[in-house]
Amino acid sequence: MVCQSDPLVLKVLQLYDSISKLEDLSPSAEVDALFTELVHLCIPPHPIDPTKLCPEIQEMRGKLISLCGRAEGLMEKHFTTLLASFDRPLDHLSLFPYHSNYLKLSRHEFGLLSKHCPNPARVAFVGSGPLPLTSIVLAADHLKSAVFHNFDIDASANAMAAKLVGPHPEISGRMEFHTADIADVPGEVLRGYDVVFLAALVGMDAEEKAHVVEHLAENMAAGAILMLRSAHGARAFLYPVVDPCHLRGFELLSLYHPTDDVINSVVVARRCLRPHPAPLGRHVLCPKCSELQPFNPLTLIEEEHHC
Repeated sequence: MVCQSDPLVLKVLQLYDSISKLEDLSPSAEVDALFTELVHLCIPPHPIDPTKLCPEIQEMRGKLISLCGRAEGLMEKHFTTLLASFDRPLDHLSLFPYHSNYLKLSRHEFGLLSKHCPNPARVAFVGSGPLPLTSIVLAADHLKSAVFHNFDIDASANAMAAKLVGPHPEISGRMEFHTADIADVPGEVLRGYDVVFLAALVGMDAEEKAHVVEHLAENMAAGAILMLRSAHGARAFLYPVVDPCHLRGFELLSLYHPTDDVINSVVVARRCLRPHPAPLGRHVLCPKCSELQPFNPLTLIEEEHHC
């Protein structure tokens, strides 16, 4: 069981201690420096398994992910406000510090998606926030005819996002924003989407994530694609990890772990054509999922599985 003896964990603990003492997580020289150091620390490949951390470190990791999520939301609002000061905000997206990372991640996700659903007509993005970069990039560069419905529980975030894309009719004409908890969105709505993207911070703990996935499994159309963002290795100190074998009601299609400066892993799954009830107390994808081979954390490559 990994604990404070690991040099990486020790450094993460030190950064967590400094970040947790900040009175304000809004962008500033101090906030930016601490989170930049944390991100750079967690990017290199590391064989750490977040499921084998000792309880104390597990608790710290959960709190750190929450702090990262809050800081990310404040950063997005800060830059959305800045971008909205331009006549054509989307022409200045490069001002956002992680814009290039989103371009790379969206390219990875489109590549994975195109293998299984090359021309989706209707796409839902859950947890879009005030700066819906994934939807914008996919709509502008990859899925140029698809309609995007963005869901977020924060009405102010949706208002900011709508204002951001408004001056761009080529994008805004294919964008809608809905203020709702995805777990409350009815089946007649969810069944209308060919693809549902789930942002990394939707479902901050395993129980909440499972509740969301269960709702999607019960209400998405059979054969529709679910795209989830996860984390691997030390990057799991920044974002929650999605265990593909807990995606009950879905069949795993692809699992991708980036090796560049893109943080998030990508899980691609398909809503099972027929339900496969799990034995009591277990979560399964479909009958063949028991055949999946263990993943080697030292081999950061794309894996594909077909049920």
